[in-house]
Amino acid sequence: MDMVYQRRTVQMGGETFQIPAVNRRWVLSIIGAILVLIILVTSFYQIGPDEVGVIKRFGAYVTTTQPGLHLKLPFGIETVTKVRVKYVFKEEFGFRTLKAGVRSQYARDKSLEESLMLTGDLNSAVVEWIVQYKVKDPVAFLFHVRGITKTIRDISEAVTRQVVGDRSVDEVIILSRREIALECQEKIQKRLDTYETGIDVVTVELKDVNPPDPVKPSFNEVNEAKQEKDKMVNEAWEAYNKAVPKAEGEAEKTIRQAEGYALNRVNRAQGDANKFQAIWAEYSRAKDVTRRRLYLEALSNVLPNIQKKVILDEDAKSLVPLLQLGKGGETK
Repeated sequence: MDMVYQRRTVQMGGETFQIPAVNRRWVLSIIGAILVLIILVTSFYQIGPDEVGVIKRFGAYVTTTQPGLHLKLPFGIETVTKVRVKYVFKEEFGFRTLKAGVRSQYARDKSLEESLMLTGDLNSAVVEWIVQYKVKDPVAFLFHVRGITKTIRDISEAVTRQVVGDRSVDEVIILSRREIALECQEKIQKRLDTYETGIDVVTVELKDVNPPDPVKPSFNEVNEAKQEKDKMVNEAWEAYNKAVPKAEGEAEKTIRQAEGYALNRVNRAQGDANKFQAIWAEYSRAKDVTRRRLYLEALSNVLPNIQKKVILDEDAKSLVPLLQLGKGGETK
């Protein structure tokens, strides 16, 4: 205790008190330890795996460090700002996510003004969309634009209103939602690059597009009428596709049958002509032999169909009346 404290005498109100005095070495040791601790705390810093560290010296940019443990000048001479470059940020328009999960909860009433838009055919539509983006240049993200989040939201809203204003209400609500989202993404990225924000737009997605509540019943009736029209048109096309191909098939079948019949007749006629020419050529070479062969062939075709046959000598005379050729002695 004597090495740490020194006692001194103090008189107060006629009484004497012994007050211990602090040893200066001990105080200096404590102050030195505190200084060393401050130096260590303000010199080392840790960068996460999805971050980079932007180092500033007296407020001016110096360098960018990658994930890991690093050292910088202490006592605020150099400061570090951590920027999440691999994280996908999201901005919601027309609604706000209150609770994300299997059954997410959303709030829409306070965001109705930013989602109410005028289409190219002078109709109203409530458009809800999200913009997802990443930081591709942390230095530009920190220093080139003041209020980067508000800038992203203002640019996204302005571009979306422009694109929706160039389309009809049917295109916005039903027909061209994917094309509108891609066009918005391209134009938002172009604006952000012009302002050198260091932002890379990952995707723009139209979440929900509906007509305003006061006109929803009329809009639904129009959609039902269009669906009924499309149904009738599709049914008519179905009947057309059934009848016309069938008729075309029947016509093609008839044409092919006629062509086959014509080809058959032509081939048969050609064959008969060739046969006749061949016979005529043989007949010209040997007329007697050919005449006898033709005669015999004709008899071989005719005689089997005759029930009774009488063969007479061509030199016989008056024999036919004497023959009993009929049944029962009748003469024929």
